[in-house]
Amino acid sequence: MEQAERRNRNFIAYEYKEVTADIAQASFLMDGYVNFGWEIDENVMPDTTERYSAKAGTHQHRKTVIRLKRDRKILNKMELTRLQRNFEACVAEIGNLEKEKTSRPSIAAITVGIIGTAFMAGSTFAVTAQPPHIILCIILAIPGFLGWVLPYFLYRAGVRRQTERITPLIEAKHDEIYEICEKGNKLLN
Repeated sequence: MEQAERRNRNFIAYEYKEVTADIAQASFLMDGYVNFGWEIDENVMPDTTERYSAKAGTHQHRKTVIRLKRDRKILNKMELTRLQRNFEACVAEIGNLEKEKTSRPSIAAITVGIIGTAFMAGSTFAVTAQPPHIILCIILAIPGFLGWVLPYFLYRAGVRRQTERITPLIEAKHDEIYEICEKGNKLLN
């Protein structure tokens, strides 16, 4: 009977969590979750890290699964969970801001390209008409050609503008994450 009681006192019940993240962001997330009482589950992490690289293409879009565990009887669990949710929300906002850097310039470049293609189509129809309208063909081909060349430069300028606008917002989110992790670390100690 005493052995059973001794074993129960040494038993630690864990709760488990799996986080799917970009490989480039995995160490950032692991360092962040440690501040909320989570630790890497050594039983599965080193050997069976799942990577979604074959389907993803470039290394920037590869994903990994981070497996974490936390003692269920941890002190201040409710407050740590609240801080963890704030941390996860900030990480999601950073991801959205990173996507926003290229989304608007992409839409603008695609729109200009489509308009250029429409002008080129008009130019083609003008030259193939009976009788051919060469002047109209030239007038329509010039904006059509510009519509095919300008999207590259428009995209690059737009990304540069968006990066200048969004970088301070991302830095502010990183500062907020630092404060949240600091609060969580104080609760653990």
